[in-house]
Amino acid sequence: MKTSAPTLSSRRNHFFKPALGLALSLAAFSSFAQAPTQMKIATVVWIGYGPFYVAEALDLYKKYNLKVSLQVFNDPALIPAAIASGAVDGGMLTYDQVVGQVAAGRNMKVVMPIDYSNGGDAIVADSSITKVADFKGKKIGYNPLSPSDFLLSYALKTAGMTEKDITPVSMTPEAVPAAMASGQLPIGVTYEPSLSQILGQGGGKKFKVVFSSKNAPGLIADVLVFDDKVIKAKPAQITGVMQAYLDGLAYMKAKPAEANKIIGKFMGVSAAEVKEQLTGVYNIPMAEMPKAFTKAKETTSYYASGEIIGELLKAKGQITTIPPIEATFDASLVKGLK
Repeated sequence: MKTSAPTLSSRRNHFFKPALGLALSLAAFSSFAQAPTQMKIATVVWIGYGPFYVAEALDLYKKYNLKVSLQVFNDPALIPAAIASGAVDGGMLTYDQVVGQVAAGRNMKVVMPIDYSNGGDAIVADSSITKVADFKGKKIGYNPLSPSDFLLSYALKTAGMTEKDITPVSMTPEAVPAAMASGQLPIGVTYEPSLSQILGQGGGKKFKVVFSSKNAPGLIADVLVFDDKVIKAKPAQITGVMQAYLDGLAYMKAKPAEANKIIGKFMGVSAAEVKEQLTGVYNIPMAEMPKAFTKAKETTSYYASGEIIGELLKAKGQITTIPPIEATFDASLVKGLK
């Protein structure tokens, strides 16, 4: 790129006065030499974030003059603090995490819906357990203050129970497969790719799904989140990140085999496993994104899911007041997507 400006100048020197030609040359050089904006985005290894993994691998952020680095966290509960401290510019969270953070007084807002889990989050158990009511008095491994915690709370509520009816065992989603394989736990809550690891044990006959996000479509929704100050300071850059997500999603649709290899490399699984895991999520296309910010009774709307989430979190004592749904998102950037 550095040769572009001198070439332009040398070809046009005889058409312009030297001073004017030099000014144009310097202006062109400045434009070409402008360094891309560096951004750090927190994430976890989750199949629904595939478009972002593709965007990073293929540098799809480049056309928006961005250099985005995905910062992988093993524990999603640590991401909000990283966003609040400025250690990362933004992050990928589940919507229940956002509701909790806003209720705690943090100015974090959803700028774009990413996906919702459609079976990719699940509660798995051994063959002796067939329904949620069977969880009573059992040890259950899950990550507190995370999507797994929220899914379990919702499942227990459907059976008229609470966490007081079980024996909680705190662990990360990645630790659940080994704990269940060793016989330490009869029940675990996790998400892909750990979910497939559990279900594949014992020839696929040892454990089964008892309750999953399929039982409440849209309730576990993944979202792109930034602090309100960053949204106001970097709207163009954030829009670029969102556009790159859409580019990554388009690549997945156009070249699924290649995309599955890229995603598999990031997640540490095979392309075949990626293809299978993708059936457990629904990545939201641009045309459907505004629906998430629109009042509706379906849980794919933040107004509906936010109400359920807020009530559950308050009942568990994780929040004292349910925040206004409008305080949890900023829909302005979605409106500017092309």
